[in-house]
Amino acid sequence: MRKIFQIILFFILLSGNTLAQDTVLTGSVSMVPKSFYGTWRVISKLSDTDSPTLFKKSGVDLWNLSRSYDVINLSNPFNGAKAEIKIDKVEDNFVIFKKTGKNGSKVLTDIVEIKINNDTFSGIDKLKLDTYVNGKIMKTETAVYTLKGEKIAGDVD
Repeated sequence: MRKIFQIILFFILLSGNTLAQDTVLTGSVSMVPKSFYGTWRVISKLSDTDSPTLFKKSGVDLWNLSRSYDVINLSNPFNGAKAEIKIDKVEDNFVIFKKTGKNGSKVLTDIVEIKINNDTFSGIDKLKLDTYVNGKIMKTETAVYTLKGEKIAGDVD
């Protein structure tokens, strides 16, 4: 399946056609380093926010990152959360991904930027919480966390 996707993408790029006028292909599932996948112990510390009473100051979580064909999933057995993530950029061991979750009238978007170094990573998580009323954003709250990850299961490149 991956080979077929790469061949189709090659022919699209070769022919000069684009998938959409404003599409920029900066990363793909096939470019993500193998060491990205597995179970990570992640420590987060709040570094900036406009809503200090909303966002917790620090946390420890488990991230299970797995791949099924061209879909990457992130799950957290601590709180039962699961999400598909979208890879925005891959450059060597630097990965940027996004995930979005909806809960009632609120939409939380995470943009995670990490640099993987064998069995550890460091980076940031930018959060944006939008509150909607009648289909319009009525409030936006943001936070930035520094991240440190330690691989506890899975392959290391």
